Amino acid sequence: MLKLKKIAITGGLATGKSSVCRYLQELGAYTVSADDIVHQLLSPSSEVGKKIIEIFGQDVVNDGTFDRKKIAAIAFTNRAKLQRLEEILHPAVLQEIQKEYHNLLTHNPPPLFVAEIPLLFETSSDSYFDDIVVVIAPEPVSRQRFSDQPGQSDEQYLLRTARLIPIEEKIQRANFVIHNDGSQEQLKKQVRTLFELLVSQ
Repeated sequence: MLKLKKIAITGGLATGKSSVCRYLQELGAYTVSADDIVHQLLSPSSEVGKKIIEIFGQDVVNDGTFDRKKIAAIAFTNRAKLQRLEEILHPAVLQEIQKEYHNLLTHNPPPLFVAEIPLLFETSSDSYFDDIVVVIAPEPVSRQRFSDQPGQSDEQYLLRTARLIPIEEKIQRANFVIHNDGSQEQLKKQVRTLFELLVSQ
């Protein structure tokens, strides 16, 4: 049996990583999202959830669910709490991704296994993957996209990007780079070329 390739999609903040994953999925890839897994893990009654309440207090729970924006607002202005949060979440997320990958192997595997992991390099998760794709976009465009999201601001953009590995370093460490600086049709064309290249290797 041919090995099912593990591909990681990463990049800067609001560069279009989710769009790239969506187009890869349309082409037949199986995709998972680290952010979606975090959503699943963030139940106040779970083991992960209880540890988060220990760090941030009961105030971050509203109507039985975590207020993610409240957690983010605290975490991105408190380095110690952010570090503790990441020490809990990142290993749990990678474990879930590995579990999904192994589950696929027992069925009819798709052409590619693709994981969207914004903090791939920051969490040293890159060694698990066969190929790494970095999605980049012009900084003013990314900044505007992020600030346009409900509940986000330019200040939040600066706080989050300040703790990321510089995009130039991510590009150097990647196997492929997608430039999201044009139309959606141009992006789709790049993704289609990438998909064909990955499945043919």
